[in-house]
Amino acid sequence: MDAVLNVVRPLFWGVLMLSAIVFLHEGGHFLAARAVGVRVTEFFLGLPCRFNLHHVSRRIGTRFGVTPVLLGGYAMVCGMEPGDSPHAARVLGLIHRRGTISVEEMAKELSITEDEALEASVQLLGWGSVAPVYDPEKGEGPASRYYPSTYAAMPRDAAGATIYDGRSFARAEATSEGEAWEPPVSDEEFLARERSRTYLGQGFWKRAFILVAGIVVNILTGFLLLMSIYSIAGIPVQQNLAAAGAVDAASPAAEAGIEQGDIFISVNGEAVTDWVTFHDAVVAAQGTGPFELVWEHDGEERSATFELSEDELLGIAVPEAIVRLNPIDSARVTLDYIRQTADSIARLINPTHTLEVLDGSTSLIGISVLSAEAASQGADVYLEFAALISFSLGFMNLLPIPPLDGGKLVIEVVQAIVRRPVPLKVQTYLSYIGIALFGLLFIYMLRADVIRFIL
Repeated sequence: MDAVLNVVRPLFWGVLMLSAIVFLHEGGHFLAARAVGVRVTEFFLGLPCRFNLHHVSRRIGTRFGVTPVLLGGYAMVCGMEPGDSPHAARVLGLIHRRGTISVEEMAKELSITEDEALEASVQLLGWGSVAPVYDPEKGEGPASRYYPSTYAAMPRDAAGATIYDGRSFARAEATSEGEAWEPPVSDEEFLARERSRTYLGQGFWKRAFILVAGIVVNILTGFLLLMSIYSIAGIPVQQNLAAAGAVDAASPAAEAGIEQGDIFISVNGEAVTDWVTFHDAVVAAQGTGPFELVWEHDGEERSATFELSEDELLGIAVPEAIVRLNPIDSARVTLDYIRQTADSIARLINPTHTLEVLDGSTSLIGISVLSAEAASQGADVYLEFAALISFSLGFMNLLPIPPLDGGKLVIEVVQAIVRRPVPLKVQTYLSYIGIALFGLLFIYMLRADVIRFIL
């Protein structure tokens, strides 16, 4: 049973921390998207799973929920996936005029192939422009590997807005899902209006805002956590006092009866007045034979004789005191942690320092082990560690490697400069390369963690 707990406990604390941090990251994307009028169909804690608990917002139509696969979170921002079917306009208009129609019927009526009809339908589904219709007899469902073969018109008001458009949606006069609706404009204009409510339909600055919002939330979360901890719980500061700090169990000091808070009086007859003189006296006595240590415990003077080798430790830590920082000092210390994290991540893409940074990094195993250790020391230590991980996740996502946010931002910059979209195939290949690279990095760090924490 103990062996099982030793495995489950670190995983629990590690998964809890990473899920919360990733969820907040995705929350940044969600809030930014909604702020600029982009539709978001789902926002979940946990990875996509057919089994979930959710609530559909009556105001914006977004499904908020949680899944049992608590390994992060996700926000389905409409139009994040590149794609531009040449048949999307006609398919969009046809679905709404018919109310509900199968891919096969679309293909026949529009004189296109079923694959072309499905491609356009899937693009519109990702835009929140049409609704899926699942046929259980064909094995279709929200968790199916395949897209549904039938699609329905979204509820529309007179102006064409849907529930995903929030306050602009006039619910009282709207149609219901699957009800035929005649667009008041041409199919091309209808598609353009739908595109304007997606990520793809935004300008450079709005797209960039959506991409960096998750990173900003991670850094802001860590900043507020550390400031709160340093100002409320305080931080341990070493004290130059002739007193015992933490005493290691089974150490020579512990066996002699020295306890944390005891006051040191002399070492080998020489008086000690602070930690520096005490430490220097003990170091000088190491390897020279027996020496006497005199200390005070609860007003009672005690003494013991020690004989330490040159590399043997007495087992006493420097005394510490908890100091609560004012907001300015808290912000200064926190900003220094942010700078250190940013420098470390920047060194990762410098070939001369890559392996050095990787050797000092850790995978899910290491984060889980360290999270459990932090949790055992108290909520403040655990939250402090969570803040540092939040910084790391934020800056990692800023790396210019697709499919990370930083990589997507680089693509947006290139597109803004050349004034034309980067081909979909190029984006796909870059994403594959990025995924492969991070897969190799993960294996490297996982191997190091297995050696460090398990073997």
